[in-house]
Amino acid sequence: MKKLLILFVGLSFILESCNTQNADNQNTQDHLIMSVLWYQKSAEMKAMYYQCFNWAKMRIDMKLDDQIDLPKAVVVDIDETMLDNSPFETNCIRTGIGYTKETWSEWTSKISATALPGALEFSKYAQSKGVEVFYISNRSVDDFDVTLKNLQQVGFAFADSSHLLLKTNTSSKKARRDLVKENYEIILLIGDNLGDFSEIFEDRSTNYGFETVEENKDKFGDLFIMLPNPMYGSWENAVFNNQRGLSDQEKYQLRKENLIGY
Repeated sequence: MKKLLILFVGLSFILESCNTQNADNQNTQDHLIMSVLWYQKSAEMKAMYYQCFNWAKMRIDMKLDDQIDLPKAVVVDIDETMLDNSPFETNCIRTGIGYTKETWSEWTSKISATALPGALEFSKYAQSKGVEVFYISNRSVDDFDVTLKNLQQVGFAFADSSHLLLKTNTSSKKARRDLVKENYEIILLIGDNLGDFSEIFEDRSTNYGFETVEENKDKFGDLFIMLPNPMYGSWENAVFNNQRGLSDQEKYQLRKENLIGY
């Protein structure tokens, strides 16, 4: 009887440990649930993308008469701008494991990201107007081949090695934008993160970068086209006070503390 009791207690402890671990794994990424649901299941999301790309087409038409003797180009981000990676976020929720280099590579190697609403049509519209599209992304150069294959598989215009600029040693996109500017007039920048537009938005240490947006508000809808991404972004760094190595519990607490209520 004593042995049975010890065995029962031991099994109970193991089961409780497994349950606790599973609960922890499930909860670490639960903050993504509503944002991913909105991204995948709301018609509003689709409408917003169509709205932005429709306006981007009109901006191209408006800027074709600019008197600058250079070929014209549009610079676009890739993730959550042209390609939909929300299935990756879903996997984070289901496994309880957030972004890592390994989990991201597992996703990108599938070459299965689909075009976002209006993105494919926009790239082809730009091509029809003689405007080249450059894809500047902070995907690592290690993902160059699979990224290019994904863009080509979907059918994006200008999906070739000369129009794809990925991250090497810095996440700032300034040097890559400047590279395009050497031979082109950039008439439009499209992205889901402020850093997709200009280096002036990279520092959000003061009031989350709100003042910089306010100072440049006339550029949005003119030179900059902002797309929605409630799942992740550089804005999170400001919420976490630019601290690295925070635990899941510390991140959870900072998310709550940064909410504005009444």
